[in-house]
Amino acid sequence: MNTPDHTLPHWIDGRRTTLDSTRHTDVFDPAHGRVARRVLLATAGDVSAAVASASAAQPAWGALPPLRRARVLFRMQELVGRYSTDLARLITREHGKTLPDAQGEVQRGLEVIEFACGIPQLLKGQHSDNVGGGIANWSQRMPLGVTAGITPFNFPFMVPMWMAPVAIACGNSFILKPSERDPSPSLLTAELFRDAGLPDGVFNVVQGDREAVDALLVHPDVRAVSFVGSTPIARHIYETAARHGKRAQALGGAKNHMVVMPDADIAQAADALIGAAYGSAGERCMAISVAVAVGDIADALVEAIKVRAQTLNIGDGESAGADMGPVVTAAHRERIVSLIDSGIAEGATLVLDGRRHTVAGRESGYFLGATLFDHVTPGMRIWQEEIFGPVLCVVRAANFADAVALVNRHEYGNGVSLYTRDGRTAQEFGQRIEAGMVGINVPIPVPMAWHSFGGWKQSLFGDLHAYGEEGVRFYTRYKSIMQRWPDSSSKGPEFGMPVNQ
Repeated sequence: MNTPDHTLPHWIDGRRTTLDSTRHTDVFDPAHGRVARRVLLATAGDVSAAVASASAAQPAWGALPPLRRARVLFRMQELVGRYSTDLARLITREHGKTLPDAQGEVQRGLEVIEFACGIPQLLKGQHSDNVGGGIANWSQRMPLGVTAGITPFNFPFMVPMWMAPVAIACGNSFILKPSERDPSPSLLTAELFRDAGLPDGVFNVVQGDREAVDALLVHPDVRAVSFVGSTPIARHIYETAARHGKRAQALGGAKNHMVVMPDADIAQAADALIGAAYGSAGERCMAISVAVAVGDIADALVEAIKVRAQTLNIGDGESAGADMGPVVTAAHRERIVSLIDSGIAEGATLVLDGRRHTVAGRESGYFLGATLFDHVTPGMRIWQEEIFGPVLCVVRAANFADAVALVNRHEYGNGVSLYTRDGRTAQEFGQRIEAGMVGINVPIPVPMAWHSFGGWKQSLFGDLHAYGEEGVRFYTRYKSIMQRWPDSSSKGPEFGMPVNQ
């Protein structure tokens, strides 16, 4: 095993710091299959230091006019655009996704920063003059205080940007606990916030594992926690945060289906499935992992997917023309292989087997080829569980009603797509399907920054979705103010419920 070239620290109070951390873990280059660097793992004391910094910085930041906070975000927008390639290369080296895919991730994160620049408009309240008795009534949204985000490995820049810019724009301070698998983008992000003029302590990064997460969840000065990751951990985050009086927003797992109707364009549907299932090696919470072939379209659809999947260019994410890179770690690769094994054992038809795929010059990398199953049924693990890898399952449904019922019976309700040429079918699908994000002839229906991202059922714990106006609601609390300036005469005490006559 190669010796790592350096150890990544935390970012507290406007600078890199090791604090009291002595534990660390390895960070891998998944294309080469080797340790690239190490990252510190925070103690509860380290987390307390970050919270103290955030607590000290928040009151002055929250008291600034929203327009002045927006100006910092405008500068952040410009800096992220300038350093977008640097961010993308860090993502590719530690996550494994292709460089164009990483650049797309940076762009989607940048769009949320752009949205947050409009915070003066987004924080406008309502005003009613003379609601009765000379009283004016207005509402306003106030910052919460110290907020925290716990983010996954698959989008080490985009998902933190779902949280931090909106939280900061609303007047909060923010502590990021990124994934320990690809932590480098978090430190560059912190440096860019500093260079944009964000005061020290408003944005902090605590590297770590479960110890850091649990310390954030129980710390009395952390007011709200956002999370994206697997459903078991999302449930733990939500329940623990709620027990400790915090606002929580925990986005969990997914098993996204694409329903392909008999009238769909086969070529278009197959192209969409290839990109949505195998892009980023399937390591997306919005990846399509199940294709539901309706009626007699299944054989043609499976053949079209097979032909396209066999031509995928799999390699180092920085290689020109690569369609798909490696998965993030050797352990994750082994988990995906075990699920492929279970699909075979449970009777699914293995059309393409990616378990033994290697890449010349990168034989130690964590690569898998595109894997395709047909004749998958709801009793199989590969239909039930989130695989999070380049594995596509084809389930056959007799008709539209059966397809909708199949999707709706799954415990997850993150995203879903329909391919059809019939408007009435599309309209019915949009109303009947039980998922938070729906695409009609759109394979990955990720909402734009001015809308909001979130699923249903076991894919989301909490009432509010991420970013957009839902994010503004999450990171603020509502205040109603009633005001009257009476004349000098007094009518004496009033004991009845105030009403307008």
